[in-house]
Amino acid sequence: MYFAALLARTEDGWQASDTELDNVETLADLADLARESAVDDDTVLAFIEQEDSWFGIVRVDGEDDPRVFVSNAVVAGRSSYGAMLVDELIGRDDTDADDLDDLDLDGTEDGEPDALEDEAEEAGAAAEPRPAGPLGDAEILSDLGVGAKELLALEREALSEIADALGCTDVLEAVR
Repeated sequence: MYFAALLARTEDGWQASDTELDNVETLADLADLARESAVDDDTVLAFIEQEDSWFGIVRVDGEDDPRVFVSNAVVAGRSSYGAMLVDELIGRDDTDADDLDDLDLDGTEDGEPDALEDEAEEAGAAAEPRPAGPLGDAEILSDLGVGAKELLALEREALSEIADALGCTDVLEAVR
């Protein structure tokens, strides 16, 4: 089960909103969702957490490219939203995993079984394994009071600890 929330910085502090990720398929979709909740193009943090097994933070500052941090790339890669973030960070194209879809499977080519096996092996070899441990911009919250060392040390209840450091625990808990 996922928990996802958006924290938008305002003049008066932070505004939190629970968010549905049903229509989010790419990092660009998530960044657009974050920008929609922004106040005066200020910082928006998208938090995604899956049952304390991993968490991800996407930071959107106005029209700048989003910055991303994932606490455990291997574990996150086993879930749809985590895989979306990890694949973006390592530069994997979603279509790489679908190389079998591009193969000619009508059985008309000479040497068809061997050729298909070779092409499938090449497609599998091209997919790099996800790196173990944290991945992304560990300095994503440094200017907000959570340095890389603190972020990398977080495990369980990470989003609550981050919200506490940002001074918005009550706001985040209201949407939980």
